[in-house]
Amino acid sequence: MITLKNDALTVHISQKGAELQSIKSNSEEVEYLWQGDPTFWGRKAPVLFPIVGRLKNDEYVYQGKTYSLNQHGFARDLVFQVEEQTDVSVCFTVSSTPETKVSYPFDFKLTVTYTLDKNDIKVSYGVYNTHPIEDMYFSIGGHPGFNVPMTSDTTFEDYYLTFLPRETRKKIPLIGSYLDLENKTLSQTNTEIDLKRPLFDHDALIYETKGKNIFSISSEKTARSVALTFEGLPYTGIWSPPNKEAPFVCIEPWFGIADTQNASGELSEKLGIQHLKGMETFAAHYTISLT
Repeated sequence: MITLKNDALTVHISQKGAELQSIKSNSEEVEYLWQGDPTFWGRKAPVLFPIVGRLKNDEYVYQGKTYSLNQHGFARDLVFQVEEQTDVSVCFTVSSTPETKVSYPFDFKLTVTYTLDKNDIKVSYGVYNTHPIEDMYFSIGGHPGFNVPMTSDTTFEDYYLTFLPRETRKKIPLIGSYLDLENKTLSQTNTEIDLKRPLFDHDALIYETKGKNIFSISSEKTARSVALTFEGLPYTGIWSPPNKEAPFVCIEPWFGIADTQNASGELSEKLGIQHLKGMETFAAHYTISLT
């Protein structure tokens, strides 16, 4: 377990999956991160790579060959190495192996870096195509869960979602685990959305996002809040398990998205897929802010 600490926060991160394990306020010993009860959802903040969401029939085709890959990919279950560490930052890395090539036939290096700055945690992704000439296709995203309610004297329904800038965004519904692109709606993210259990009856809320966005969870009954700031990410999911009364909400910034029911299965044609030529690199980040 890796520990980062500054004046405001203490953060624990596991080498398995380079996954956040705890985010605590030093002043009040408040735990912001969901602690992974398998009754609801056993994970805490997995890194999603090399896909985001579910593939049609959990498989895809590349260069005429069919590969099987489970929802959200395999990075969350790999053991990362620590490449560099200070008191307030750590860089984890993992690379392709013969085992990863069984389900994902690309040469890659993936880095995940966490950096503390006051009440913020910057989460940075680096994806490297380490093959000299072959193309690489991938998706990557975050899936951090946050305790809601955040205090013992508030309830889930005391909290609300805020979206900045205050504008409407296209919302993509799901049919089971797959996208329903034909029935996009214009969601009223130009105002607060109260957290109510029925909000997640049909699984995640999936928004198309452009430019800089700040998605936050807060309440009038406490000063504690969580916000994610990101720029240039095409999709964002907000999720709490349906029909479970789960005491947490995930805000998920994605460079990628699930398949549709009629997806071709060709990886290079997949909605939201990212593309690197030989030896090219990809970099992205988002920031978690806590009060």
